Amino acid sequence: MEARMDIYKLAPGSFKAMMALQTFVNESGLDKTLGELIKIRASQINGCAFCLNMHTKEARKMGETEQRIYGLSAWHEAPYYTDKERAALALTEAVTLVASSRVPDDVYNAALEVFTAEEVAVIVMSIVTINAWNRIAVTSRTLPQG
Repeated sequence: MEARMDIYKLAPGSFKAMMALQTFVNESGLDKTLGELIKIRASQINGCAFCLNMHTKEARKMGETEQRIYGLSAWHEAPYYTDKERAALALTEAVTLVASSRVPDDVYNAALEVFTAEEVAVIVMSIVTINAWNRIAVTSRTLPQG
C-alpha cells in the first residue's frame, strides 16, 4: 500500500487544529493508560494500522501488558479490565459506531456510574479525537512507522 497524500503538508492548518484538540485531551487529566486503551479500541474498529502501531507501542511504554492489549477486541469476555475501563470501552465502541447504533442510554449511564460528568466529557472528546485521527490516517493511507 502506498500513501495517498501528506494531508499535513497540503492542509497544515488542519494539523494545527487537530494538535490543539489532542493537547486538550492530553492535558485533561484523563488517565494515560485508559487513554491509550480508548485509542487502540477505536483504531481496531476503524482499521487504522498507523494508529494501532503507534498506540500499542505507547501503551507498552506505559507498562500495559500484551495480554490486555491483545484482548481489547474481546474486552466484553476478558476478565482483566476494570469497571471504569469497561465503561470507557463500551462508550468508545458506541461513539465510534454512532452511525449504526447511536449511543445507547445504558452505555452512557454506565459511564456516569463510574466517572464524573466532567470525566465522561473528556472521555468523549478523547474518543472523538482518535476517531478523527483514524479517519485522516485511513483516508490518506498514512503508513505505520517502524
